[in-house]
Amino acid sequence: MTAPARIVAAGWGWRYAGRRLPAVQDVSFTIEPGERVLLLGASGAGKSTLLAGMAGLLGGADEGEQTGDLRVDGAPPQAQRGRVGLVQQDPDAGVVLSRVGDDVAFGCENLGLPADAIPARVGEALEDVGLDVPLDHPTKALSGGQKQRLALAGVLAMHPGVLLLDEPTANLDPAGVREVRAAVERAVSRTGATLVVIEHRTAVWQDLMTRVIVVGADGGLLADGPPAEVFAAQGAALAAAGVWVPGAPVDLPVLAPADAASAPLLSAHALAVSRDGRMPVRTGVELDIARAAATVVTGPNGAGKSTLALTLAGLLPELRGRVESAPELAGRRGTRPSRWTSRELLTRIGTVFQDPEHQFLARTLREELAVGPRALGLDEPAVLRIADDLLERIGLAPLALANPFTLSGGQKRRLSVATVLATGPRVVVLDEPTFGQDRRGWTSLVALLQEQILEGRAVVAVTHDADVAHHLGGRHVELTASATASDSGRSAA
Repeated sequence: MTAPARIVAAGWGWRYAGRRLPAVQDVSFTIEPGERVLLLGASGAGKSTLLAGMAGLLGGADEGEQTGDLRVDGAPPQAQRGRVGLVQQDPDAGVVLSRVGDDVAFGCENLGLPADAIPARVGEALEDVGLDVPLDHPTKALSGGQKQRLALAGVLAMHPGVLLLDEPTANLDPAGVREVRAAVERAVSRTGATLVVIEHRTAVWQDLMTRVIVVGADGGLLADGPPAEVFAAQGAALAAAGVWVPGAPVDLPVLAPADAASAPLLSAHALAVSRDGRMPVRTGVELDIARAAATVVTGPNGAGKSTLALTLAGLLPELRGRVESAPELAGRRGTRPSRWTSRELLTRIGTVFQDPEHQFLARTLREELAVGPRALGLDEPAVLRIADDLLERIGLAPLALANPFTLSGGQKRRLSVATVLATGPRVVVLDEPTFGQDRRGWTSLVALLQEQILEGRAVVAVTHDADVAHHLGGRHVELTASATASDSGRSAA
């Protein structure tokens, strides 16, 4: 059994190069070997930076400036190769090799483990995380949620002394959340490893943890103690600060079901969708996207939700069948979104990708939000009004001149949603619109989507978040794991 690690922070902080303010500052704590810590705080409070610091990933003076001290087992984290295992917020960041088995084995090979010991570790780790695919399965063919399980398996296979997880269930379906939660519990129970988890789903992890540490947005700690005591004594204050407190309700209305009698803005008929243009991931899809309503698409990882969303948005061509718009949205080439030009799509169908970074183009947040309105030919005062208004709405106005790629995961998601709304499209297609959000960010995003619906737009939201489906109302389409026509989706008010 690997000995669990001890982590000590003394007035520690980090400021990224090019940023005026520190990402995290004046943090002090001691995490004893074997403790299980839930690390909380508002989006942008520096939780991911703190985890990266514990993992020794922050680099030297050219990448930023450190204050205070941070140690793992008495040594700088950079010197503790193999002692610290980190699963990052972005699952793509953890994928190294092209085949699943090779990717899980990569860390063990780097540690110089005997070759005959590695296969058993790979198999054990994949079983722990519930990733039931062949060892030679291409990593590029995995869904976002499957990649998260792969990244976790790669870390577990190394048997680290401290396991650091940055929102490990953010893109997982409910079954996947339970599997990963159980996998982590099995791993730390078997190895005794110290565990630090960043997660907005506090209720999922609360009973596994021995301690909650809450990082303040302006530095220091807001709370530190056993979960039950912290949430009972400081729940209201923490909720106001943006922390998801178990059982605390969200003050938002619930929108009405979709009007079945109204003509749809988009329709799919006998639709088969594919990522590569050859292999279908769903077939026989019959679906109407209602105007002035949400269509919320749910289902397990790998069911084809993202592929369906990209096809509805006109960004992937139909493999078979067709997607058609209402006549009022028709482009020069007719009512098939896949045949429209990018400029025609701009005001008709806006798409928020699963990975926010895939749609960033500019060097500052304000410039990012100005890209779409400028492409529409709006005058500069109008462009800046739209950009600054959206920055206020998503709570990122103080970071207007920051580089989008330096934001936290939750902040990037809010920015990516705002960039699409900046052009006022009639249909908004969003893939996991609320992942990585603290309580305030989630509320502002869902309220913003509700406004789009009340203004007459159609919203298509792919999500694992049951609360999103509840508050957006509209129509619920559930995709099963099978890709056949008979179970392509069912709707419920």
